[in-house]
Amino acid sequence: MPGTARIGFEVVDVRDLADLHIRAMTAPEAAGERFIGAGEFRWMSEPAAVLRDRLGDAAAKVPTRTLPDTAVRLPARVTPGLRALTPYLGRKHLHVSDKAERVLGRRTRPAADTLADCARSLVERPVPRV
Repeated sequence: MPGTARIGFEVVDVRDLADLHIRAMTAPEAAGERFIGAGEFRWMSEPAAVLRDRLGDAAAKVPTRTLPDTAVRLPARVTPGLRALTPYLGRKHLHVSDKAERVLGRRTRPAADTLADCARSLVERPVPRV
C-alpha cells in the first residue's frame, strides 16, 4: 500500500472491554444501566506510525503517509472494498465513556500500547490462512 486513507476509529483494548463487562456485572450501581466502552480516536496514519516505531523491522512495510481523498475516491469507482470506505473519509466519530469511568472506575490503556500489543501478538502467532 502506498499510504493510508484519511479514516479513523476508536481504539479500545479487548482486555479493557472484558474488565468493563466484569465491573458492570458485579457492581450493584450498574444494575439496569448501559455503558460505552470506547477508546481513543486515531486517524489510520497514527497507528501506522506506532507500529513502525514499536515493532521495528516487523513493521517495515507499514505505510505512514496519508493519501489524499481523491487517491481513494478514484479507484473506489471500480473497487468495491474502497467504495465502502469513501463515506468515512475525513469523518471523526467519537463516543464518550465518561459514565463507565464515573460509575465503574473504568480505566483504559493508551491506544498506542493496545495497537503495539495487538500487532506483536499477530507477529508472534500469525493467523492461519484459509
